[in-house]
Amino acid sequence: MIGNWSVARFRARFARAASRSAPRSSAPVTHGLIALCCLLFLLGPAAGLNPAYGSGEGLIAAQRAYFHRWGVVPAELFEGAPRAALTPATALFVHGSWVHLLGNMLFLYVFGTMTEERMGRVQFTLFYIGCGYLALLGYAAANDDSTRSLVGASGAISAVLGAFLFLFPAARVTSLLPFLLFLPLRFPAWVVLPFWVALQWVAAERAGQGPGVAYLAHVVGFGLGFGFAWARFGRPTRVKPAPAPAPEGENQP
Repeated sequence: MIGNWSVARFRARFARAASRSAPRSSAPVTHGLIALCCLLFLLGPAAGLNPAYGSGEGLIAAQRAYFHRWGVVPAELFEGAPRAALTPATALFVHGSWVHLLGNMLFLYVFGTMTEERMGRVQFTLFYIGCGYLALLGYAAANDDSTRSLVGASGAISAVLGAFLFLFPAARVTSLLPFLLFLPLRFPAWVVLPFWVALQWVAAERAGQGPGVAYLAHVVGFGLGFGFAWARFGRPTRVKPAPAPAPEGENQP
């Protein structure tokens, strides 16, 4: 009895200690967004795993119809249809390929966790959807005669990168640079992220008409994210100074 009780007590103490030491998710919104995007991708036609969408030409047709329904079609967005007005939000959760999905989710995981911790869950959720919506809206306005569908969370994730740059400029970011043989190197965010957005700007200037890669949405999203972080967290907090203690003898009645 004594031995069994001792073992049980040890196990209970060990379980309590493990539960206290186990890392808890401090960014549930970021992790939830990643899970939702992955789930919708697996269920949709782009993954090619759902037999309900068929195969071959039928699958390609289903993918086009799916992207047209849930993605942003700039030429239709400004016609005033209520359904089209929602597409800059629904497009944030739709991805066109495995590479598209995994690339976006990697960026969201790396930069979203700390940004969410700083902003808080509710504010981060509104920030993510709002900036993502406006980024796709800005791209659609610049390509208002395009009939190709635009999908992906890159506008919202670019906003997360912009906010991250303002909130954590000295944070180290691992980067793979092609001209350095893709060696993983760590640089401060204030070096990596401005260089990244500059590349997006150059690519947006050279991009042809119509949505291929929405570089302009990246630039708009990055600017929105940085501007929001500056407006929300950049102003110094004013602390009312406490009155200096009275010299001894002056506080006597």
